[in-house]
Amino acid sequence: MPSPALASPADSVATSKPAVARPAVLSFKGLRHRWPGASRDLLAVDDLQLHPGERLLVRGDSGSGKSTLLSIAAGVRLASDGAVALMDTDWRALPAGQRDARRADHIGYIFQQFNLLPYLHALDNVRLPCAFSARRAQRAGAPEAAARDLLAALDLAPALWHQPAAALSVGQQQRVAAARALIGRPELVIADEPTSALDDGRRDRFMTLLLAQCEAAGSALLFVTHDGRLAGHFDRVLELPDSGAAA
Repeated sequence: MPSPALASPADSVATSKPAVARPAVLSFKGLRHRWPGASRDLLAVDDLQLHPGERLLVRGDSGSGKSTLLSIAAGVRLASDGAVALMDTDWRALPAGQRDARRADHIGYIFQQFNLLPYLHALDNVRLPCAFSARRAQRAGAPEAAARDLLAALDLAPALWHQPAAALSVGQQQRVAAARALIGRPELVIADEPTSALDDGRRDRFMTLLLAQCEAAGSALLFVTHDGRLAGHFDRVLELPDSGAAA
């Protein structure tokens, strides 16, 4: 299959930041991924780098491999071929336990279904990454205060901070999930279609809040969606062609 198209600012409505010589947070070199028994590659990315503070939108229809690309970027799945490196370390060079630890230290993940622990209140959900990563806890400073600051910045009312996640609305859960991903200032934030359940107004408000917090933390953002209207929020857009296979 052809390699995905990386749109330039002229091709999309996104505005590119000036090029600077900074180490890449995430890089793909000769990435190929094919499911066992498939007749062609699901994903093909020849050369792609994401630097600190950059925002990359990955766009494609169902079956184009968007979620698979995210799992490969996060080291959850290893690609069939090629190099995928987080901060200059190839995921393939690490055993599973070290991949888990590196992911916890350096990546904040916003899942499409949020994956909050329903019985924990909002603050405890936000603090969870600091329980799994001493590095994230150290970068957060005081995790309790950092969680409160993030929830306030993401416009979640203090009256909701001690509510169990299951009692929150979809939009409220989304903000808790974003705060959880951002705590401890991870170098990379990955977001898997987190706005798909929101109406236009709530979607735009959430994007404004999320991007402001990523900028404040200096985090690179890798964001997957099928919604082309979000392109204007991003520096670059990676278009995944429809492979005809499930993602």
